[in-house]
Amino acid sequence: MFTKMIVALDGSEQSIRAAERAIDLAKISGAYTYVVYVVDGTTSKADVLQSWNSLGIAEKRKQKFKSVEASAKKEGIDYEVRILRGEPASTLVDFSVEIDADLIVIGSRGLNQFQQMILGSVSHKVVKRAACPVLIIK
Repeated sequence: MFTKMIVALDGSEQSIRAAERAIDLAKISGAYTYVVYVVDGTTSKADVLQSWNSLGIAEKRKQKFKSVEASAKKEGIDYEVRILRGEPASTLVDFSVEIDADLIVIGSRGLNQFQQMILGSVSHKVVKRAACPVLIIK
């Protein structure tokens, strides 16, 4: 079935649901799971404006993973968290090639719906560019 899986997480409701489904799949298949959060320029600026120091920024980013990590630990899933920098879609696709992932699980919408209208959704771009299957969760 699957051996290496990526789940894209941005803290949105859809990405949390995607992580829940990825954990279910990992439990069934035994896949090693990479929980990936991509920091782009917009995300970095928003994080800095909302936090006064770099420790606050790092802590805020870690908070996005807390519930997912708790679920993965509870289910006994082998996983690791990666925080990557770059444009989300291309960074996810590049990382999937780097680790030879056989599945990317991603939410249908992220946090920034204005960008989505202008640039297109990250999930749509990932589907178009990825070499492996992509599971989009609503």
